[in-house]
Amino acid sequence: MVRRDILEFAVLGVLADGPVHGYELRKQLTAMLGPFRSLSYGTLYPTLRRLVNRHAIEPVSLTPQDESPGMRSKRARIVYALTAEGKEEFEQWANRPGSNSWDDEAFAAHMAFFSRTERRARLRILHGRRSWLDERLVTLRSALAASRDQLDPYTTSMRSLNVESTEREMRWLDELIESEESNTTSPSTSLNNKES
Repeated sequence: MVRRDILEFAVLGVLADGPVHGYELRKQLTAMLGPFRSLSYGTLYPTLRRLVNRHAIEPVSLTPQDESPGMRSKRARIVYALTAEGKEEFEQWANRPGSNSWDDEAFAAHMAFFSRTERRARLRILHGRRSWLDERLVTLRSALAASRDQLDPYTTSMRSLNVESTEREMRWLDELIESEESNTTSPSTSLNNKES
């Protein structure tokens, strides 16, 4: 299950690109947050209602004539659009991160919108995530060492994989941080230059 605040942030971020109907919104959010995150319509539509009630988004009815030829239906379809209040809420979330933006779920959501996040906030999130992973790695290594003789080889192998994955992500974060700190250009430019 996706945390409520993260889902609201992700919805606002997707709608920042333009109005979207519920089906397409769910599809984009699932792609962004990962297929293993539970995102049912029973979760999405209450979130949309909360955002409508806060005036962060607004429902807009499209008549069949308003829709593109491939999307036409016989009845009016509701799409959701970002309001000025929603845009401001999204920008605040993206650019004023705290310790709640470093766990797996929140970090993935923030990364999805890094191109719309101020450099200072990106660096804070990256450094925060790096420190968070330092703590996780200590716990993972100690659990692996303590249980190496007590667990079956498959469980031990899985714990080793968790250690290796965390170390790999830490190296990746170090590269992102170095790139952000050494470049005043946009992050996409600096990342593309590293790849070439």
